[in-house]
Amino acid sequence: MLTISQLASYADVTVRAVRHYHAKGLLPEPERDRSGYRRYGAQAVVELIRIRTLAEAGVPLARVRELLAADEAQFAAAVADIDRRLRAEIRERQRHRERIAQLAAGDSLALPPDAVAYLGRLRELGLPQLMIEGERDSWILVAAQLPEHMPFYMTAKQQQLDDPATLQLYRDLGEAIAWEADDPRVAALCDRLVALIEAEVKEGENQADGSPDHADVMPDELAELLDSVFLDSLPIARRLMRLLEERGWRGWTKLERIPSG
Repeated sequence: MLTISQLASYADVTVRAVRHYHAKGLLPEPERDRSGYRRYGAQAVVELIRIRTLAEAGVPLARVRELLAADEAQFAAAVADIDRRLRAEIRERQRHRERIAQLAAGDSLALPPDAVAYLGRLRELGLPQLMIEGERDSWILVAAQLPEHMPFYMTAKQQQLDDPATLQLYRDLGEAIAWEADDPRVAALCDRLVALIEAEVKEGENQADGSPDHADVMPDELAELLDSVFLDSLPIARRLMRLLEERGWRGWTKLERIPSG
């Protein structure tokens, strides 16, 4: 007769596992001998090995008892069912692996390829990482809410980078990340920004063709959220927006001309 330690050794499991199987009702507990120890026979070893084999094969402990008592046909059907479940779990784990791979890929985790390409171009231009991260976070929010408009937005952003004046403004904003809120250069930066805004508005009026205005589809709540990203990313942001208002424009994500009078 075997002690619990010897039983565990024969079946290549731990004593803790044996006790766990006792607690689950999978392995009957023998009576204690006169010394107060439990003693196990050969049948206990066989049953424990069967339990261990099923558990190692991925069979949930809740079904081990059923399989131990099943006849050949029932056993085959149960194994087929467990196999289907395991294959489903493998597919799910594969999806998890793909998601992890996306995490390793960085920007592409939550952004479409054209947005990833846009961020890559910002990096190639040598813009500060903090500015790029702010852009990334903003476009993640937009892509989640307005995925169908992302191609338009990204085409527009790429076109802006092709314009020397707009590109210089990007560089100025990148440099302005390090400015203090009261930096005297902020006013000049605001003047250049207003000049660009008004030039774009004038060009848009001249080229109006009746196509939908993609800016109009952006909910105010999303615009406010995007503005908060900007406000948190630059110490000069609040002052810059105040200066914009003084020059007749309000907002940041959805710039609007302030009605006169």
